[in-house]
Amino acid sequence: MIRVVSAKRLALRATLALICVGSTAMVQAQPAPWPGNQPVRVVVPFPAGASTLDSVVRVITPEVAKYLASPVVVDNKPGAGTVIGVDATAKATDGRTFGGVANSFTVNHTLAKNLPYHTTRDLQPVILLARTANVLAARPGLPVNNLAELIAYAKKNPGKLSYGSFGNGTTAHFAGEMLKSMAGIYMVHIPYRGQGPALTDLLGGNIDLMFGNLPDFLPHIRSGKLKAMGTTYLTRAPSAPEIPTIAEQGYPKFETDSWYGIVAPSGMSKEVVAQMNALMNRALQDPGVTKNFSDRGIEIIGGTSAKFGEHINSEIAKYAQIVKTSNMKID
Repeated sequence: MIRVVSAKRLALRATLALICVGSTAMVQAQPAPWPGNQPVRVVVPFPAGASTLDSVVRVITPEVAKYLASPVVVDNKPGAGTVIGVDATAKATDGRTFGGVANSFTVNHTLAKNLPYHTTRDLQPVILLARTANVLAARPGLPVNNLAELIAYAKKNPGKLSYGSFGNGTTAHFAGEMLKSMAGIYMVHIPYRGQGPALTDLLGGNIDLMFGNLPDFLPHIRSGKLKAMGTTYLTRAPSAPEIPTIAEQGYPKFETDSWYGIVAPSGMSKEVVAQMNALMNRALQDPGVTKNFSDRGIEIIGGTSAKFGEHINSEIAKYAQIVKTSNMKID
């Protein structure tokens, strides 16, 4: 039996076929979701393995990579008190580059001259990851056993003591200058390219003192390779309650910490920033990440990009005031 198809029905079939072809083409033409199977980069402005910021980023990024199903690469660009790495982040235009930052990011806004970027105009906050207390540690051979003895020794021997830091404008530099100002002593600042090399010289007796991240220094303190003079929270650090604070030893306003965050170029879309914020908040809740941080005395923060932006502005104002009153300079 031969079926006769009307002209109208043939025309309808042809129209539907065109619609289907067009819809398929539209689906195929849509771009792949960000980051489009391309690697995401996180610039760390310290040498690999030489800072707590580097280790925090390296613990977080594998979890983020799992959620993205794309590689997340850590790119270390140290130098100039973190300015080189932060500048590389600020100038990135690929839409896939972020930057790790710490306290020096906000200190440099006031302390460093002729920055190649503007702290808040050229970069935008993504997330405040974590923070930790610092500790003032001395080489074992130094003839002091507590902060009072250290201050007395420094006053009797002006300029004889040296203290290391992991770069100009870093927390360690800033804390050393604060102590000098508050205690009325003079010590020589020796900047290094990262905490690792400075800690190595402290352990080797090549420098006398150093403020450093408590999690990294605590094993050396407990083994007797270093002597703790005091921690830098206003209250004793939960991971080392046996070490008195500097505040309780006669300097009640002495308080510093080390914090670690992620920023992005100001040109990056708000949608991508929001996505990375969500992924990193999720990574911070991973049991392996929380255990790693807890075991090392690192306090998880997390939260919104706006919350980190408020923190950045507050830190800029705080450090600007202290830099001014302490007459702090870059060596």
